[in-house]
Amino acid sequence: MARLILLLNCGSSSIKYQVIDADTEGVVASGLVQKVGQDAVGTLDHTVGGETHHVEHRFGTHAGALGTVMEQFRQHGPNLDEVIAVGHRTVHGGRTFKHTTMITSAVVDKLIDLYEVAPLHNPAAVAGIEGAQAALPDVPHVAVFDTAFFSDLPAEAQTYALPTDLSEELGILKYGFHGTSHDYVSSAAAEFLGKTRKELKIIVLHLGNGASASAIDGGRPIETSMGLTPMQGLVMGTRSGDIDPGLVAFLHRKKGWKAAKIDDVLNKQSGMLGLTGRTDMREVKVLVDEGDERAINGVNVYVHRLVSYIGSYTALLGGLDALVFTAGVGENADWIRELVVNRLAPFGVELDAEANATRSKEARAISTPTSKVKVLVVPTNEELAMVRQVVATLAE
Repeated sequence: MARLILLLNCGSSSIKYQVIDADTEGVVASGLVQKVGQDAVGTLDHTVGGETHHVEHRFGTHAGALGTVMEQFRQHGPNLDEVIAVGHRTVHGGRTFKHTTMITSAVVDKLIDLYEVAPLHNPAAVAGIEGAQAALPDVPHVAVFDTAFFSDLPAEAQTYALPTDLSEELGILKYGFHGTSHDYVSSAAAEFLGKTRKELKIIVLHLGNGASASAIDGGRPIETSMGLTPMQGLVMGTRSGDIDPGLVAFLHRKKGWKAAKIDDVLNKQSGMLGLTGRTDMREVKVLVDEGDERAINGVNVYVHRLVSYIGSYTALLGGLDALVFTAGVGENADWIRELVVNRLAPFGVELDAEANATRSKEARAISTPTSKVKVLVVPTNEELAMVRQVVATLAE
């Protein structure tokens, strides 16, 4: 009998899932539910045995959407009686959760307490947990936290220059996000290079609609770009990334906007959407090729921010062995990688143009053999990393 693990990633309006065999680490089934909780007809695509089953339905809640997902499992498989655990991607663990954790009612209560710092993510995660527990009540449920990998950042990196009493009272510090991806990718990069992480100084660029950078020294993260919330750092699909904090008060004075409005603008209307009118880098590239000045400037801002972080992190690391691109943009937008790496040429970083243009789902080097820094593309696999963490937690 197979030992299956169901992995759930509940976003604000979507549910991604995979079923992975804990022994072979092979994907048995996968699916995506879109437009959850929206006033529109959503879709569910359930893939098993090489065949995709499509459903169109209005998914009012995450619990209702999960009910439809469970019906797909009953109709098309695999048999959920073989599931030994459910792993839940959980974005924000705060100061409490520094490791993958078995879910109890007390854990759920604490996740609810963290809604204020992860308003887009933790409510969806809790809804997914409660729905999955109702559907599969007899197996353990495990929370895998995006913040866990960065929980032991050096104090100098975690601490904001605010009144200490205020930071301690409210838990204001840099938590970092995408930790599961940064952990997996840095390990995979070291393996590709035939070394251990302890031997390497690595910068990982996780570039998707959400984007983050990390500096990893000897296997330990020493800095990351996201902070108290996932809004700090790089330019993202709809998030501004770094801004002058004084902008918040400025917008309040000039526009009369309240906190919720400002938060909405910075989280959902900024980034590449605000700069170019697009969030998909493929669409941005079309505009750039057409000579659209707004798009060209937006890309320049995006690349400028990346190069700034690479330079800063290289200084903090005291050198750099490998620069690693991952996630949707990092893995697929060769033109973005080219723009970034070419800006590093004065430091002896050399791009292999042919290797960079080659599409592959495998880890690969895109730098020349003589480059002073290895530049890699390493596909992320957060689900596999989650499975390994769930298995390890079950064994404890």
